[in-house]
Amino acid sequence: MPSRRALIGGVAASVAVAVLAAPQVRAQTQPGVIVVGGGFAGASCARALKRLDRDLAVTLIEPEAAYLACPFSNAVIAGLRGIEAQAFRYDKFGRYDQFGDIALIRKRAVAVDAERRRVRLEDGTDIGYTRLVLAPGVDLRFDALPGYDEASAATMPHAWKAGAQTLLLRDQLAAMPDGGIVILAAPANPFRCPPGPYERASLIAHYLKASKPRSKLIILDAKDAFSKQRLFEAAWQELYPGLIEWVPLSSGGRVTEVDPATRTLVTEFGNHKADVANVIPPQRAGAIAQSAGVADQTGWCPIDPVTFESRLQPAIHVIGDAAIGGAMPKSAFSANAQAKACAAAVAALVRERPLAQPKLINTCYSLVAPGYGISIAGVYQPRDGLLAEVEGAGGTSPLEAPLSVRELEAAYAQDWFRTITSEVFG
Repeated sequence: MPSRRALIGGVAASVAVAVLAAPQVRAQTQPGVIVVGGGFAGASCARALKRLDRDLAVTLIEPEAAYLACPFSNAVIAGLRGIEAQAFRYDKFGRYDQFGDIALIRKRAVAVDAERRRVRLEDGTDIGYTRLVLAPGVDLRFDALPGYDEASAATMPHAWKAGAQTLLLRDQLAAMPDGGIVILAAPANPFRCPPGPYERASLIAHYLKASKPRSKLIILDAKDAFSKQRLFEAAWQELYPGLIEWVPLSSGGRVTEVDPATRTLVTEFGNHKADVANVIPPQRAGAIAQSAGVADQTGWCPIDPVTFESRLQPAIHVIGDAAIGGAMPKSAFSANAQAKACAAAVAALVRERPLAQPKLINTCYSLVAPGYGISIAGVYQPRDGLLAEVEGAGGTSPLEAPLSVRELEAAYAQDWFRTITSEVFG
């Protein structure tokens, strides 16, 4: 544990120094960089660009007044945290931003003309750019699961975007009688936050154990393996014996159809009726990526691993959950790391400076119970046109560890969340 953290901490420090120490160039012209999307990726990128070069004209396009963070939203579902703790406003952007003026446009970007290098806003306004960074997050594919559409989410919430859906799932669990059946349907890869469904299952199980101990949680999974599986399963056996049942793909776990009226989930092996059904559907890059022509037939955005420039459209970069670049998972930590690497590349490209080879890190923390944390970490670098994991540079929490280690990991998770939200949103 100490050696793994020391290594990752050292890599993080070297990346930070590389970004912050890059020379600032004062120029007469002001190249225009537009960033679309104010989540962990987009907001991080806008600020990193101004850190690197205060003379860059940076515009952040984000329609919402506040960002609702997905990390720790599973704790809201389990009644351990208020939704207000997930909200982060954009008050520190614009002329008050400590890194220089960032133009904040509170409108929705609805289209991109890649040939003319223009972004169309919801009011019909067009804005030109020299370089465009798209950080649109994910859209849920309501066309991918028969019976499940946007209306169905009012009965069988996905809660995969923080906000009203998070509270709906929380309230459904609170209203469920003791002895009820909770079913969580997990999608096939790729999707946002690979450990997320299993952290959610863990914290729901914690709530059920404390408040509705005769209830049961079933995970219907479209996969035969998942992130941090051995750690999760060992913790479930220790903390929630008999409460969680995981049904993998090979045992009929893939949900092929749902009936919201009866809260029934259909698999190839049979039907499952739930008192509370949490259906996490397949996902794809946010809609603006389709408009910009940077998403391929998979629905995701292939990128160059050095610059994060789209492989389909020049001068457009894609970061965060929407991008596919290799082994790096879709997480808030990844989004923040990619944003900084992309900002360094964009600043170099617009000033015609040499590009640096990035090295990025990701750490995903998961809470299995209050005060019980586990994690997985990796280091990534460009190789053969993709972001490849550096062998031996990452790892997971130890499988056999005393409670003190799990408590420490839970504290690390809290510290990381405070640090990243302070850095990104001020």
